[in-house]
Amino acid sequence: MKLFVYVLYSKKRHKSYVGCSHDVDARLAEHNAGKVRSTRGGAPWIVVYTEKSNDYSDARKRKSYYKSNAGRRKLKQIFGNLTTER
Repeated sequence: MKLFVYVLYSKKRHKSYVGCSHDVDARLAEHNAGKVRSTRGGAPWIVVYTEKSNDYSDARKRKSYYKSNAGRRKLKQIFGNLTTER
């Protein structure tokens, strides 16, 4: 079963959000519809990065990595200030 780790960005809040899902497009629609409490005030969200994973354990590890300081630094290298600007 494939999962995707994804990074969303809200220009409104200048914040990023990291998650994992089987269907990134459907999950993005939930984020933008206000159905996810942690992203409710930041719509519209856009997908800035996706990464495919073949198992749940690996996807959760990658999600945790991107939420860590090292992962945030890596995202900043990839996207410049897009995901961390204020």
